[in-house]
Amino acid sequence: QVQLAESGGGLVQAGDSLRLSCAASGRPHTMGWFRQAPGKERVFVAGIRWSGSTPVYANSALGRFTITRDNAKNTVVLQMKSLKPEDTALYYCAATQSYPASIYDSRVYDFWGQGTQVTVSS
Repeated sequence: QVQLAESGGGLVQAGDSLRLSCAASGRPHTMGWFRQAPGKERVFVAGIRWSGSTPVYANSALGRFTITRDNAKNTVVLQMKSLKPEDTALYYCAATQSYPASIYDSRVYDFWGQGTQVTVSS
């Protein structure tokens, strides 16, 4: 069983940066960030495997968000810059101890955090 705890959300203005952090109680192989805006489905944002190489990003995050992980501390960080109002959502950290082929598919993740709210004002 892996427990996840997100932190770092908040209210920022468009163009600002924000850093989300997720601490895991175990050593999941693959970790990812998803987000869910009001009235919309939860969607993939970014994911990273144990090795930390070749992280995967949604098109909306490419070039603006960076996902990294610290295996010694069992944490994953999502650094977000140039935030836009459409980035407003509840951001969830997710993890799995397996090696999923589809890192962007929410169904492959076994463990989820409670979410942290990100609100970007225009």
